[in-house]
Amino acid sequence: MLACEAFCISRCTYYYQAILVDDTEIIDVLSLLAQKHPRYGFRKLFKRLRLSGHPWNHKRVYRIYCGLKLNLRRKTKKRLPARTPEPLAVPTSANACWSMDFMSDNLYSGRHFRTFNVIDDYNREVLAIEVDMSLPALRVIRVLDRIAAYRGYPKRLRQDNGPEFISHALELWSEQHGVKLDFIKPGKPTKNAYIERFNRTYRNEVLDCYLFNSLTEVREITDSWMVEYNHERPHESLNDLPPKLYEQLKQENSIEI
Repeated sequence: MLACEAFCISRCTYYYQAILVDDTEIIDVLSLLAQKHPRYGFRKLFKRLRLSGHPWNHKRVYRIYCGLKLNLRRKTKKRLPARTPEPLAVPTSANACWSMDFMSDNLYSGRHFRTFNVIDDYNREVLAIEVDMSLPALRVIRVLDRIAAYRGYPKRLRQDNGPEFISHALELWSEQHGVKLDFIKPGKPTKNAYIERFNRTYRNEVLDCYLFNSLTEVREITDSWMVEYNHERPHESLNDLPPKLYEQLKQENSIEI
C-alpha cells in the first residue's frame, strides 16, 4: 500500500490482470457471413447472427466488425427540401395487394435482359422474379397465373404505367379474375415504394455483385437469393424478421409485432 502511494497509483491498478478473450469464433463466423453477403452492413449482419442463435453482445461484434474493416462506404445524400409524403397503406392480410415492376441489366457479353419482379405488400415476400430478354404482356400474365396457382389471386395489383401493364390483355385478365389494377401517377415512383425498395435490394445484392455469362446463371443465382430473402434475410420494416417467419408469427399470434 505504501509503495502504491509512493508511485501515485491505485491498488486496483497494481493488482489488475487483463483477461484475454478469444474472438476467433466471432471472427470466423462474421468473416464468412460478410463474404457471403458483401452488401450487408453491420446491422444486417448482427441480426443474421442473432437469428442463427449466436448470443454475442452487439458492442463486441461491432468492435470486431470495425477491426476487420468490413464497414461499407456510406453514400452521401443531397440535401432535399422538407417533405411530408403520404404513407403507403400496409395490407392486413396476404394477397390483399401485390406490387410489380420491371428492372434491366446486361450480361457480360453486353446483351440486355429484363426482370419482372412481384412482391406481396403484406409481408414483402418476393413471389416471382422472371428473367428473360423480352417480357411482353402475355408473359406477365403467365407469371401472375403461375403465382396464383398456389397462392390465389390478389385483390389489387399496384404498378406503374409501362406498356406491358396498360395493355388490353392484362385488363381482360384482371376483369376475368376480379383483380383491381391500381396504377400509380406518372412520374411518382414513391407511390409504388414497396417494390421500388425491393428493386434496390435486388440490385445491390445480386445484379451489382455478379458478372453474368448467361440467363441460366442469372436465374439460378436469383432463385437461390429469393429463398434466402424470404426465409433468412432480416427485414427492418418487419421487426427484423424474414418475410416467411413474420407471416408465420402473425398467424400464430405468439408475439406482438
